[in-house]
Amino acid sequence: MNTAPPSPTTSPRGPLRAIALIPFGWQVLIGLVLGVILGLVATAIGPGTGEDGANWLTTTLDTIGTAFVTLLKALVPPLIFLAIVTSIANLKGVAGAARLAGQTLLWFGITSLIAVSIGIALGMVTSPGTNSGVDPSAAQTSDTQGGWLDFLTGLVPSNFLGISGSTGEDGSVSLTFNALQILVISIAVGIAALRVGERAEPFLAFTSSALQIVQKLLWWVIRLAPIGTVGLLGTAVASYGWEAIGQLGIFTLDVYAGMLIVLLVAYPVLLKLNGLSIGSFFRGVWPATSLGFVSRSSLGTMPMTQTVTERMGVPRHYASFAIPLGATTKMDGCAAIYPSLAAIFVANFYGVPLGVTDYLLIVLVSVLGSAATAGMTGATVMLTLTLSTLGLPLEGVGLLLAIDPILDMGRTALNVTGQSLVGVIVAKREKILDQDTYDAAARTSFQAIQAEQKAEADAADDAERTESDDADASSTDASEATDAREAAGTRA
Repeated sequence: MNTAPPSPTTSPRGPLRAIALIPFGWQVLIGLVLGVILGLVATAIGPGTGEDGANWLTTTLDTIGTAFVTLLKALVPPLIFLAIVTSIANLKGVAGAARLAGQTLLWFGITSLIAVSIGIALGMVTSPGTNSGVDPSAAQTSDTQGGWLDFLTGLVPSNFLGISGSTGEDGSVSLTFNALQILVISIAVGIAALRVGERAEPFLAFTSSALQIVQKLLWWVIRLAPIGTVGLLGTAVASYGWEAIGQLGIFTLDVYAGMLIVLLVAYPVLLKLNGLSIGSFFRGVWPATSLGFVSRSSLGTMPMTQTVTERMGVPRHYASFAIPLGATTKMDGCAAIYPSLAAIFVANFYGVPLGVTDYLLIVLVSVLGSAATAGMTGATVMLTLTLSTLGLPLEGVGLLLAIDPILDMGRTALNVTGQSLVGVIVAKREKILDQDTYDAAARTSFQAIQAEQKAEADAADDAERTESDDADASSTDASEATDAREAAGTRA
C-alpha cells in the first residue's frame, strides 16, 4: 500500500490559496457584485429585532465595512506625518524645489477650477433639486460642519499630534484626528528639520524608515479591500436601497456625469496640451484609480498613487512630495464636482435663486478651500463650508446622506487620478519627466506592483549588506596592515 504523501504537483490547493491567485482587480469586482447581492438579500430579509431595526445580515455587512475603514483610519495620522516630513526632506537637495512646489499648487488650482466649472454648468442645465422625490423630513444638519472661521481656526493644532478624544454616553473614550492640523504640524516639522541641518539627519532617517513600515502595514490593509467592498456596498444597498438613488436620480447622474467629463474629457485635453500620451497615462494610473474607487480614501490609496506616478517616469524626489500633498489638499471629486452640484441641489430644493456672485463664490470655495476636506472618506466638511458661504440651509446636507457612500466611490477615484495627473504634468513642464518611461507605461496589476516593490527592497538590502561587508573587509585589511607595521617596528 502506497502511503507516500502526494506530490506538490498533484496536491489540491486550499481555498485561500485559490483566492490569492485571482488577480486583485477581479477580487474587487467580485466584492462589488457580492456586496450588491448581499445588500439586496438583507433588504429582502426585512427588519431585525435589534433596537436599530437592522437584521443579522445588515449588521454583519456593516461590521465588515466599518472594520475596514477603521483599519485605514488607524494608519492615516502616522502616514500623513511621516509622508509629509519625508517628502519635504527629499526636496532639500533638489534644484528649483520652491518652483516645483509652486507649480504643483498652481496646477492643483487649475484642475479644481476646471472641475468646479463643469459641476456648475451641469447643475445650471439640469436643476437637480427641482421636483426631486426626496422627503423634506430627511433634511438635517450634519454633525460634521465647516465654515471659513472653522477652517481657519482648524489650521491651528490643538496639540502636537492633532488628535482629540471624546467620551461617549456609555463611558467609552474614542480618539479622533484632524488631518488638516496634522498636515500643518508635518510641514512645520519638515521645514524645521531642514533648517536644523546635519543634526536632524538621524531624525529624517528614522521618519523615512518608519514611513516604509507604515506603508507596508497599509498594503496589508489594502489587500482586504475586496472584503471591505462587500461590507461597504452591501450596507449602502441594505440601508438605503435603490429607492434613495431613484429619489435623487438626477443629482446622482449629474455627479457621475460631471466626474466622467472631467476624467475622460478635461484630463485628456490637459495631457494633450502638455504633449503627453493619453493612453499611457490611463494605463499607468489605473491601479490607483480602481483602488480609490474601492477604498473611498485618497490617503489610504496614497502609496499606490505615488507608486504608479513614479512608474510613469516622475522622479521619486518629486512624486514623494506632490502625491502626499495632493492626497490631503487636491480633490477634484470631493472638493469641486460634488459640492458645486450639491449646493445647487440644496438651493433648488429650498427655492433659493442663485446669482452670478453665488456661482463665483462656489468657484472660490472649491479652489481655495479644498484643504478643508483633508481626512478620510466623505466630503461633508467641504459641502457645509460651501453652504455656509452661500448662506444656504445646512440642513440640506441630510438630503444627500443616503447616497453619499455610492457617490464617494466615484469621487475618490477622480481625486487620486487628478493627483497623479498633476504630478505628471508638472514633471513634464519642468523637464524632469522620463519621457521614455512614460511612453512605455503599461497597465499593470496590484500583484505586479507589490512584486516590484519587494524586488526593490531586496536589492536595497543586498546593497546594504554588500556595503557592510566591504566596510568590514576594509576594516580587517586596515587592522592587518597596522599589525604588520607594528610587528615590523618591533623587529627593527
